[in-house]
Parts: sequence; structure tokens; C-alpha cells
Amino acid sequence: MEVKLETQSGGGPQKCAGCGKAITDRYMLKAMDLLWHEDCLKCGCCDCRLGEVGSTLYTKANLLLCRRDYLRLFGSTGYCAACSKVIPAFEMVMRARHNVYHLECFACQQCGHRFCVGDRFYLCENKILCEYDYEERMVFANMQPSAVKQVNGHHLNNNNNNSIANNNTSSANNNDASHTTTTTTTTATVQCNVTVNQDGATPPLHVQVQVPSGYHNLLEPVGGRSK
Repeated sequence: MEVKLETQSGGGPQKCAGCGKAITDRYMLKAMDLLWHEDCLKCGCCDCRLGEVGSTLYTKANLLLCRRDYLRLFGSTGYCAACSKVIPAFEMVMRARHNVYHLECFACQQCGHRFCVGDRFYLCENKILCEYDYEERMVFANMQPSAVKQVNGHHLNNNNNNSIANNNTSSANNNDASHTTTTTTTTATVQCNVTVNQDGATPPLHVQVQVPSGYHNLLEPVGGRSK
């Protein structure tokens, strides 16, 4: 919904939807078909002035919210591929290919081993495996683990910014791997930030936060006032 900076008309002062008092200022905001003092149209959580922080406002549980607080309180990143529970928006996560994980869930799904910096891990049949369990599985699949390691071996690398983890699939000797097994196996490269440990050849994958529907648009006030 449009929010316009309107001027007082000849019909007298308008009533603010926020404080209930008459708007005697030269300019007033219009949002959700209601008129507001500029100071009254604020986020109910962080108290920021919604007309100054962006072009949208959100309503939920009788609250007016800025985008950040709406996503923090009611949004989500998706579902954890390990525990299947919702990952709240803005929570730090680990990502392997298209899967997203809680930090505490990013562990070998065979033995529960928690990965440390420098550990190898593998994404096999959509499950994260440590190197030991992966090689054991390859033995049962009548494969040579050493050959697979040359194709898919990667490490968990540490960087200064511990935020979102990403991954990439190795392409070296990929044809050999696909001919030696019928098991769907992929090894992900994961870092503790938004870069990929693959010589920069592949752009990083980022957590895509789905913006919930049902929000109202805030437009710049009419009159072209500078901020």
C-alpha cells in the first residue's frame, strides 16, 4: 500500500492513527489508508521510523514492523535437512549444496561426529558423512576409497567471519567416479563464511530468505523531500 507525504487540506487538521491527536504538521504520512505523524509510524519492536528505513512495512499480531524485525520474529530460512525443524530467519546456518542445517545439526548422520576445521565430509545420498563412514560405505559398494578421495575430497575451512557456510562440488575426475558406482555421491566444500574454497571458480551460495506475503508498501513521501 502506498504511503504518501500529504499536505494539510482546507478541511482542517487530520487525526493521527497512531496517537489519536490532530496532525498539525505541514506533512503527514499515509499508510494502510490511515494518516500518521511521521514520528508515530514506527516499528513496534525496534522503534525505528518506518518511513526512513525502507520501502515496506509489515503487520502481524497487531504490530507494525520493519522488514528486519518481521523476518526475525516470523520469518524462516527453511527447514534443516537433518532434523527437519524450521530454521528461524537470521540464524547462522551451514549449507551443503541445496541443503541447509542448524549449526548443531551439521554432523555425520551415521555416527554423529561433529565436524571441526580441517575435517573432510561427504554428501552421500543427501546425507552428510564423515570420511570414515563414507569410505566404509564405499567398501560395501565395492569401490576403492582412495580413487573416490581424489575426486571428492574437500575440507572444512575456517575464516574470520563465522556466518553462513557454502559448498561446491569437485569436478576433477568426475567421469571416473560416475562410472565406478551406482550410489549418488557428492562431496561438498564448506566454509564458515560466505565464500567457497574452490579457488574462486564458483560463486558462493547464500541463504535465501523468503519474504512472507501480506506486507504493505511504503513509498517515498510526495514532495521529494531529501533525507
